[in-house]
Amino acid sequence: MQEIYTIGYAGFKIQDFLKVLKKYQINSLIDVRSNPYSKIYADYNKEALNQLLQHNKIIYRNYSSEFGARQSNMEYYPNGYLDFLLFSKSQVFQEGITKIIRSIPLGFNFVLMCSEKDPITCHRNIMVAREFYKKGIEIKNILSDGSYITQAEIEKKLVEYYYPNRNQLSFLEADLSWEEMVDNSYKFQNEKIGYHLEDEVGSVVYG
Repeated sequence: MQEIYTIGYAGFKIQDFLKVLKKYQINSLIDVRSNPYSKIYADYNKEALNQLLQHNKIIYRNYSSEFGARQSNMEYYPNGYLDFLLFSKSQVFQEGITKIIRSIPLGFNFVLMCSEKDPITCHRNIMVAREFYKKGIEIKNILSDGSYITQAEIEKKLVEYYYPNRNQLSFLEADLSWEEMVDNSYKFQNEKIGYHLEDEVGSVVYG
């Protein structure tokens, strides 16, 4: 089965980050940050990271337009925050998905990178990795200890969080299938972590 990794750099010093990429034989990094710079983690600023990766024979690409959490088109904010599912249907997003899937058989081993340590709180997983997973790609989310959690495990955690009493659902919810609970949980998490337009006021977004 084809696979794609994800990782959050906030959990690593830069040399440890590099070691983890090599551990999983990753040779292509897709930066999904809308703004590929960090006030705190200067080693992960676009130019510095690109230079380090090139020196270690790892390709760097920034996919802020395709996969960024902060999009400029207001049609993707129907409820005041970026609607992941809506944006994932856009042409630019789907073109990004297609380019990567077509490259996997050519020997590219991809990792999607953003800042957050926990994949369940980051759009790299809830928006981007989910769409690859829906297309049959195995997703391995690398954690700060160097191990990884699969997308199936992420979905289980989401359902456990949003439906903790799912065996005691109300009459109206009693007929929800597992798939419906998973879909709803992604939507709830999207609302929780998605970029809100109100965050625009007086702020500069990094990551």
